[in-house]
Amino acid sequence: MKKILLAIVSVGILIFIGYWGVEMYRSTVETKNNAVVPENFKIEQKIQNGDIIFQTSKSNQSKAIQLATNSKYSHMGMIYENDGKYFVYEAVQPVKQTPLSKWIDRGKDNHYVIKRLRNASKILTNSTIKNMKKIGSQYNGKSYDLYFEWSDDKMYCSELVWKIYKEATGIEIGELQRLSDFDLSHKIVKTKMQERYGTNIPMDEKVISPAAMFNSDKLITIEEN
Repeated sequence: MKKILLAIVSVGILIFIGYWGVEMYRSTVETKNNAVVPENFKIEQKIQNGDIIFQTSKSNQSKAIQLATNSKYSHMGMIYENDGKYFVYEAVQPVKQTPLSKWIDRGKDNHYVIKRLRNASKILTNSTIKNMKKIGSQYNGKSYDLYFEWSDDKMYCSELVWKIYKEATGIEIGELQRLSDFDLSHKIVKTKMQERYGTNIPMDEKVISPAAMFNSDKLITIEEN
């Protein structure tokens, strides 16, 4: 009789341990998932097609861009939503769509700022967004423009977004400048300019910088991390 009772108690203990083991595992998994999901959910609840996202790139030219433009931000792109998933349309090598989460992970300290056109609800209609994507598609696959030339043969990040907005909405986000308008005095900037242009620096080349677009009064900040 004692052996039977002992067996019953043992089975009961094993069932108890097994049950709580499963519950603890579920709790751990849910905790991990909840640590990730809310952040993604928070971002996706706030952003929309046509938003512009900025970051500090970790590329070898980033510091030179920051110094020359007196800005923290050296890279940017436009947010697109396709089939419920968010991407950044950007000019890297080549121009392409990058999943939003991957794009954020690529930046320094995962920091980003998302901005939106003022009165976007009136201007960025579904038909306008469709047209922006159509206009942007002509640049898809083009090489990155290391020389920051104002042509459509190659593209750099701010040029891509500026031209899409200009053609689709008629709005110029950020003031166009000349290369000579930037601070080219720092050694890092001089070294990069020498590397790119040699002694023939095109000082009169038309340029739109990430800084000029970031500081535009036509944009408002939506999200920052």
